[in-house]
Amino acid sequence: MTGPAASGARAPGSGPRRPRGATRAAPVPLLVPALAGLAFLLLPLVALVVRAPWRSLPEQLTSPEVWQALRLSLVCATSATALSLVVGVPLAWLLARTDFPGRGLVRALVTLPLVLPPVVGGVALLLAFGRNGVIGRWLDAWFGVTLPFTTAGVVLAETFVALPFLVVSVEGTLRAADPRYEEAATTLGASRFTAFRRVTLPLIAPGVVAGSVLAWARALGEFGATITFAGNFPGRTQTMPLAVYLALQNDPAAAIALSLVLLAVSVAVLTGLRDRWMTTS
Repeated sequence: MTGPAASGARAPGSGPRRPRGATRAAPVPLLVPALAGLAFLLLPLVALVVRAPWRSLPEQLTSPEVWQALRLSLVCATSATALSLVVGVPLAWLLARTDFPGRGLVRALVTLPLVLPPVVGGVALLLAFGRNGVIGRWLDAWFGVTLPFTTAGVVLAETFVALPFLVVSVEGTLRAADPRYEEAATTLGASRFTAFRRVTLPLIAPGVVAGSVLAWARALGEFGATITFAGNFPGRTQTMPLAVYLALQNDPAAAIALSLVLLAVSVAVLTGLRDRWMTTS
């Protein structure tokens, strides 16, 4: 056998095959502002790490005030994520698998808290669930339930801002999943709910997990809606972001310690979801 195939030589004009997505060196007009933007994002985080009180960090993190904020933040963020799962997965299924008038508007309203200023969300929650709110007045009159400035209010505020992250993630996964498996299960006699529970839910489990992690991280870092709707009471509504804000005025070392905890959580979340985000088709 002769020719390029026998000798192992490549055809004329063919060079080494580059991986998909590989590009040549970036031009200077793009490289310089890109590096400037990267530095702008990284320098504050580097400063936080450099100026951290590493020697007193264990003492700072084990102080009663910091531990209260840490414990409350973890409990409230986990509760908000669980509540988001209960209502968010069915809502995502409704948006992805059914067709009804105004679905686009409903989707826009569901994702509105993603762009709505958190303080505005807190004011809206007060007007809805406050003691004189649209729903809150009936909760107080009929059941004696008052949500503002309570731990339950913290969970409600965090759910309001975290729920859209779960819905968007799960809806995207549902749209990517093949609906024919669910349809085949229904033709074999399974109800729509059984088909969802036994067929669809295992298929979209990675999306549900990713959305839950994002919702949990968003709830953990919530500030504006929480302080507006639930206030800032140590041991009851003071979460880590609120404790950082308060400690920055009186104890900067404690503020930096709490900020490092939030930074570590954020890095862990992004690292855990990196494979999902970076996967190429």
